Amino acid sequence: MKKYRVLYASILVLASLSLVACGNSKNSTSSNGSGQSKSTNKLASKQEITVVAQQEITSADPSLSTDVVSGEAITNTYEGIYRLNAKNELELAGATDVEVSKDGLTYTIQLRKDAKWSNGDSVTANDYVFAWQRAVDPATASEYSYIFAPVTNASEIVEGKKAKSELGIQAINDWELKVTLTQPTSYFKYLLSFTTFYPLNQKVVEKYGKEYASTSDKAVYNGPFTLKDFDGAGTDTKWTYAKNTQYWDKKQVKLNKVNVSVVKEASTSLSLFQEGKMDDIILTGELAQQMANEKEFSSEKQAGTYYLELNQSKADSPFKNENVRKAIAYAIDRNALAKNILGDGSIAAKSLVPEDMSKNPKTGTDFVKEADVSATYSKKKAKDYWAKAKKELGISNLTIDLLSSDNDSSKKNTEYIQSVLQENLDGVKVTTSPVPLSVRIERSNAGNFDMVLGGWSADYPDPSSFLDLFVTGNSYNRGRYSSKGYDQAVKAATTTNANDENKRWSDYITAAQVIDHDMGVVPLYQKAEAHMRNSKLKGVAVHPTGAHHEYKWAYLTK
Repeated sequence: MKKYRVLYASILVLASLSLVACGNSKNSTSSNGSGQSKSTNKLASKQEITVVAQQEITSADPSLSTDVVSGEAITNTYEGIYRLNAKNELELAGATDVEVSKDGLTYTIQLRKDAKWSNGDSVTANDYVFAWQRAVDPATASEYSYIFAPVTNASEIVEGKKAKSELGIQAINDWELKVTLTQPTSYFKYLLSFTTFYPLNQKVVEKYGKEYASTSDKAVYNGPFTLKDFDGAGTDTKWTYAKNTQYWDKKQVKLNKVNVSVVKEASTSLSLFQEGKMDDIILTGELAQQMANEKEFSSEKQAGTYYLELNQSKADSPFKNENVRKAIAYAIDRNALAKNILGDGSIAAKSLVPEDMSKNPKTGTDFVKEADVSATYSKKKAKDYWAKAKKELGISNLTIDLLSSDNDSSKKNTEYIQSVLQENLDGVKVTTSPVPLSVRIERSNAGNFDMVLGGWSADYPDPSSFLDLFVTGNSYNRGRYSSKGYDQAVKAATTTNANDENKRWSDYITAAQVIDHDMGVVPLYQKAEAHMRNSKLKGVAVHPTGAHHEYKWAYLTK
């Protein structure tokens, strides 16, 4: 056996992500690997901050969470085998050592003996076994169950063909885990830092059953903070991360409290920031452009893409017609949307997969450049495709309801899309339905929409984080896009060619080209977030993938 080593391709990826994360920040500070500032700034006597979230938490359960806001809450209050540090480098967290066999199929993990839950219980190997088995159990209905596919028997368990006890994870003793994979997986270590792979305290989960994590006091935590004052998913607009006194690395944690408030209007957030009531807010549109030269301003590019999904689940859906989908895609000026409507540093999406996230393992070429796909704006093409679609469908007009979240950014997006579709496609009428994030996700999962504005932020820096989503039958494929060629390419990447990094890369290039040609989804923009952040707040870890902000290393100066 040998020490787990970072593959060359992954080094390239993390290097690029680190530059993306830090390059645009105007108030970043020099730091060591743990995020602690090298400056001589003295700590403020009161280590408490208040930050803005744009949406409510939809689930505080690591097995069920799917959105960015919930993921950020869970990442700050739980911990897995690894954690991304302030430099976007993987570092051991809940473990002291990870070894991988020469064939890449067996991981032997030594857990920290000093890791504890917030109730004082030790974090043991069984907590990982229980959590992973719970996530793949069909009875749990975890939308992220598919992400365990590299683990032995995971897919069969998810499909109900094997018992959850046959999952390839075993507690050798209280402090040692053995994990087996079906094939070597270059990004598996990133999964070990992801929320769905976090441990769970079996005693507490079974005590509360379906009510587990429904409020902050119906859960226990093993991360830098504990969740407080959370009263319910989808409704509560305020919660707190409180320093976890049981955390093994509590000396590293300087903040005693992080208060989170949901504020959906950017203008309200800015007023609160200027009044000194907020330490970190998010801006969009004109406000982001107006504040761009202020010292507290920073733009954080993310490995995330926003897109439209068109509901093809019904047999008579007009969106099954490829020309309808292409008409919609070509009618939208993505550059204008990113620059004029968002104005926060977001850029027009060229592909479902974001730029600067993953590179060819042999040549170092960016995935998007090599795929050579681009969802461009062309009023003429939009009209031509729409004319073909009307003829094929025997219609002269079409009414589309556009579902979205109800935060400021999403509402501006939908208003723009509504305007350009109605302007460029004669006979198309678009209505908008802005709803709370939890409602949008619920309706999307149920297929209760015509067209939905959604997005995806990479869980790990690999094309599979995006392209695996849209295979036929995936729970995240909410528009029910289906293509035999696409499915074959993704399957080859995850099975036949999983051990050949060059063939695997080629398979994903093919998949990206197929879904782009079909406009199975309509990419809009690659997300960036414009922030106003208190200049005295240092050490906030900004991640392009996974949870975007961590406060383990953050602190306030005088």
